[in-house]
Amino acid sequence: MTQVINPAGRLPEWIRVRVHEGEDYKQLKQLVREQRLHTVCEEARCPNIFDCWNRRTATFMILGDTCTRACRFCAVTSGRPMELDLGEPLRVAESVAQLGLRHAVITSVDRDDLRDGGAGIFARTIRAIRRRSPGTTVEVLTPDFQGDREAIRTVVEAGPDIFNHNTETVPRLYARIRPKAVYANSLALLAYVKELRPDMVTKSGVMVGLGETTEELLAVFKDMRAHRIDVLTVGQYLRPSAKHAPVERYYRPEEFVELKAAALAMGFGHVESGALVRSSYHADEQVPQGHAGLLAG
Repeated sequence: MTQVINPAGRLPEWIRVRVHEGEDYKQLKQLVREQRLHTVCEEARCPNIFDCWNRRTATFMILGDTCTRACRFCAVTSGRPMELDLGEPLRVAESVAQLGLRHAVITSVDRDDLRDGGAGIFARTIRAIRRRSPGTTVEVLTPDFQGDREAIRTVVEAGPDIFNHNTETVPRLYARIRPKAVYANSLALLAYVKELRPDMVTKSGVMVGLGETTEELLAVFKDMRAHRIDVLTVGQYLRPSAKHAPVERYYRPEEFVELKAAALAMGFGHVESGALVRSSYHADEQVPQGHAGLLAG
């Protein structure tokens, strides 16, 4: 049965999510349970879960389901993580193969308790997918690894096709929204990826509606381009619960269009901008023109 829901209470009429638990959604949900895996789709309460899972796409979340940080926008559980599950990379790879994914997205919680921030498990997961599904392209959405260049190098050398790390918001709001993160580290991370592999597609995303100004957003876009970031995603922040940061305002559809136009004019290869856009939503379609052959079947 299909119905229209309002995912976070009273939202503007242009922010609606269609719920449809089709066969693909049910099969993917069963597979995730059988393989004892986590997805950011569920853990972060993503509004696009029904759309993506019915398209047989999902963003696998490795390194457990407990984050060492407590960002004020994120619904993922924070606290003291469990020990590493060394069998996780193989189970992710098996799931990617069973789903027959053309493009796989791998993300994680922050693991500041680990010396390498979990970079080694990212690398093992990428390589396991390569062995099991050599025709599948791989995108990683990583934490900042606290600026550790060796950790970044470990992931890059495993050979993902797209390296994504979100700046999330404007610098002025970091202390309130991302208190354990550093804006400059997020930009430096992606710049270092390009230094190591100039041909690797880099990607980042921001949320809007947290109290930023248009001028601040455009300044972030300029910073991204100065650090050679190829792909940009812009989406509306939706408050997961009353414990999280409130929404300061909802951007109208035409504002997302204007932000996209401004970003493209700065030279991004691809920009996704819309209320329900998330960094991994339709990720297989978010490829800059200069890399058009990257995700060819």
